[in-house]
Amino acid sequence: MAELTMVQALNLAMKEAMREDPNVLMLGQDVGQDEGVFRVTEGLLREFGPQRCIDTPLAEAAIIGGAIGLCYKGFRPICELQFDGFSYQAFHQIEGHARRARTRTMGRYTCPLVVRIPYGGGIRAIEHHSEGPEATYAHLPGLHVVLPSGPRNARALLREAIFSPDPVIFFEPKALYRAFREEVPDEPETMPIGKARVAREGKDITLVSYGASLRQTMEAAEELLDEHDIDAEVIDLLSLSPLDDEMIQQSIRKTGRGVVIHESPRHCGVGAEVVARVVEESLLYLEAPIKRVTGFDTTIPFFANEMAYLPDAGRVVKAALETVRF
Repeated sequence: MAELTMVQALNLAMKEAMREDPNVLMLGQDVGQDEGVFRVTEGLLREFGPQRCIDTPLAEAAIIGGAIGLCYKGFRPICELQFDGFSYQAFHQIEGHARRARTRTMGRYTCPLVVRIPYGGGIRAIEHHSEGPEATYAHLPGLHVVLPSGPRNARALLREAIFSPDPVIFFEPKALYRAFREEVPDEPETMPIGKARVAREGKDITLVSYGASLRQTMEAAEELLDEHDIDAEVIDLLSLSPLDDEMIQQSIRKTGRGVVIHESPRHCGVGAEVVARVVEESLLYLEAPIKRVTGFDTTIPFFANEMAYLPDAGRVVKAALETVRF
């Protein structure tokens, strides 16, 4: 197994899929000659040529709209939108057309589209470059919403997304692009969309997170055990739509306590959905109210104050201690 960064793992998934299926295409601003703003599409133009790795104008609605048309002609387009905040420029194409293909045509057509969106803070970027819009897209029926947390599951989930018959919004935590390396199998590997994983087993409290926030959550779990003798179980959601409700409920019922962690704003965020589901299905198993550790209900600040906005291990530990001591 090679040790890859997330950027390299995502690149590998796209190359594998494009080699296997000539209908898999790559579209986006600067994805060809410049190899993407984060170099995730490195080498695609050289290997597959301009007919399959297509540099587009700076026009997100045209990128997604054109890709939807390609889906109806039998292609499997992968679109890169350079930054999270720019995805809203294509929102009407995603909401009004991509997600409705199956129901609009009564099952005659699907829309096998992948929209890759680098998301989240922590890289000292400017406005519109550090957003967390995942809850917005998870709210829309007809879309799969996926957020990997490491190189191996990023490669496996992107491959699964490319060959899915339905549109997938694939959020890539840019703070993790080159944060660490992980062994990635030489043979192609997939993971089912809609299945979470137990990132760390524990018995005293459940910490639920995803994407970039998982690293801080894992750090908090280690601190809780080392300094407070609290054994935390960590659930990595991986997919927000569909959400692995079964795994969440099983873990909460085992530990009786929970904290949900994400960097996007608290109001109507993913954490609220997780808490609501637990209350509906596992209320009588709870020993304490579930807490949320999130970004604040404001636009993410510029880089001078960015780290104060993002949840860190200290905030997670504090919430976990308050929950255990309730």
